[in-house]
Amino acid sequence: MKSHGQRSFSSNRFLQGTAIVILAVTLSSCGTQKKELTTGSIPSASFSKPVQAMNANELSAAAESIGKAYERNPKDRAAGLNYANMLRMTGRNEQALAVMQQVAISFPTDREVLAAYGKSQAAAGQLEQALNTITRAQTPDRPDWKLKSAEGAILDQLGRAGEARQRYREALDIQPNEPTVLSNLGMSYLLNKDLKTAETYLRSAVGQPGADSSVRQNLALAIGLQGRFPEAEQIARQELSQDQAEANVKYLRSIMSQQNAWQKLAKDDKGTN
Repeated sequence: MKSHGQRSFSSNRFLQGTAIVILAVTLSSCGTQKKELTTGSIPSASFSKPVQAMNANELSAAAESIGKAYERNPKDRAAGLNYANMLRMTGRNEQALAVMQQVAISFPTDREVLAAYGKSQAAAGQLEQALNTITRAQTPDRPDWKLKSAEGAILDQLGRAGEARQRYREALDIQPNEPTVLSNLGMSYLLNKDLKTAETYLRSAVGQPGADSSVRQNLALAIGLQGRFPEAEQIARQELSQDQAEANVKYLRSIMSQQNAWQKLAKDDKGTN
């Protein structure tokens, strides 16, 4: 709800992502999460480094920069999408929702805008409203796989895993072997303690062209929860800055030391983007 609603645990938490990277709405930027570029992605040319590689201070400065463009013209569609995406990446979910409410007023039938609006609603905890918004953005005659995946991510957060997995499979029928969808499907099984199945889907996701770091981080989590921590740590340190890698490894270690690991994961997942 990275991005196409994609969920990941990179940066400060393993389960902080798009999708929905989750909302694999990452829609995501699909990236918001991290690869995203499909809804509200950030133009990388605007900064000296990719947003995925920025630390908290750099993300905050980038948000301020994009915010000034939005202030100059609040009805600018691209500025609003970019600003809301950056706000979500810095944890300012209520503000991101306020921005997207304004953008949606100006573009009430724009599918990308509606998708980003739904993602912001989910990030702010308005899950039922987000589900309605995403459903409204979908068109039965030309279904969008990113919206299917985003819908699945929201359903997972609502505890409706069976319906969520059906949406992921529908997304894969449209976009076979899409790594962000396979990752969301794997995380759905992980949150229900089926770690072997989760690992199977996540390994498949990692093996696809275009799989990004967030997918690998989710695989590391699934492996770590099975007690194979050295293997998980090796994966968690790939392709990330030192600070990001240390944050992920620290989070993984904290999860492994707790009896209520799944309860904590489910709680953190509520804040997934």
